[in-house]
Amino acid sequence: MRIENSFIPVRGVGEKTERRLWREGATHWDAFEPSLVSDPLADRIGRFIERARPHLADGDARFFAEAFPGGEQWRLYENFRDDAAFFDIETTGLSQARDDVTTVSVHRGGETTTLVRGEDLTRDRLEAALDAPLLVTYNGARFDVPFLETSFDLSLDAAHLDLLYPCRSAGLTGGLKTVEEAVGIERDRPDLGGKDAVRLWRRYERHGDEGALETLVSYNREDTVNLRTVADRVADRLHSERFEGL
Repeated sequence: MRIENSFIPVRGVGEKTERRLWREGATHWDAFEPSLVSDPLADRIGRFIERARPHLADGDARFFAEAFPGGEQWRLYENFRDDAAFFDIETTGLSQARDDVTTVSVHRGGETTTLVRGEDLTRDRLEAALDAPLLVTYNGARFDVPFLETSFDLSLDAAHLDLLYPCRSAGLTGGLKTVEEAVGIERDRPDLGGKDAVRLWRRYERHGDEGALETLVSYNREDTVNLRTVADRVADRLHSERFEGL
């Protein structure tokens, strides 16, 4: 589903009204007819479409992230996925105050970049890597984003699609690896988890074990690349349920 298929940001348009508009042929902004709804609502829809078009043409994902209800922000994905930044971090623990970020991987435009603590993981490089119209994470709203903002004095104010929530809407619960299994993604190292990431970093930090760092980086990169596949499959599933099954 694309942003242009959506009327739900408009005050007075809920799920039932939007589905009725779709069933009556208004499946796109261009197909909306004011006669389909009452005059006040028709005016609000018309004003929203008029205001939204230039923001969409300018690639302003933040405008739509603020306009759409939280549970429907997955609809931004189709419009912005080609330039989205999928990212994941590894840390030495769960405390933003006491623990450190060890690696950050960013997957964008088919390429993956990994920044490593003590080498190239700096505020400036993070800002550059995450300079995208749409950020995509899994549970990043509660973990990755605030951890980076605290650790590097950043403000990551781009539109943010946290896949945890559309996954729940699609009936997919649990951690990222559980969701990956449910949508048919196979990992190279399914035996590795978050605790292993901490252990691998400690081995590298304390003993100079380059093999441990290589494994950690590979694990972090795989998390990030798989976010793209999860996002594709979940967005397709929700599109089929909401839009195609009218």
